[in-house]
Amino acid sequence: MKLDLGAGNRKKQGFTTVDNNILVSPDFLVDLNKVPYPFKDNSIDEINACHVLEHLNEPFTIMKELHRILKPNGKLRIQVPHFSRGMTHSQHSKCFSLAFPLYFDKTYHGGYFGVDFENISSKIRYMVMWDLKTSVMPKWSVPILKMVNNIITFLANINPYITDRFFPFFLGGFEEVEFEFIKK
Repeated sequence: MKLDLGAGNRKKQGFTTVDNNILVSPDFLVDLNKVPYPFKDNSIDEINACHVLEHLNEPFTIMKELHRILKPNGKLRIQVPHFSRGMTHSQHSKCFSLAFPLYFDKTYHGGYFGVDFENISSKIRYMVMWDLKTSVMPKWSVPILKMVNNIITFLANINPYITDRFFPFFLGGFEEVEFEFIKK
């Protein structure tokens, strides 16, 4: 089974949707702030959490719960707002940096959280969610912004950790960081 947490109206094919909003007709109606989730230990193959962790009260508690329900070697993909633009939405309570995966690496002495995930990928993105942008921007500006986005995102990911630390405020902030984890 593959889960898409907080999918809302952006449902992914092949995924079972889990959301707290009955209006989006999820497969499982679940308050994602309350653990445990209604899934057995080691029962889920893959979890997608696209722009949901920033809305939840305790992201580290949620990560622990996701670790519990994922099968060994199960995949977890998380997309969250970067700290430099993370509070631009009125419902965001958290924002993230590229240091987030360190808390799930038992060799990290700066605050290991107690659940072991291998971070297989971290990416930073300058702009995302073009479907929302196109509804408020002049049509002629979108191709130009997409080109600028592609260039900045490419350059930023040459060394995302340097970008994360030194460049966000020079560029007006980055909108998203994406992490892919494997459960150890």
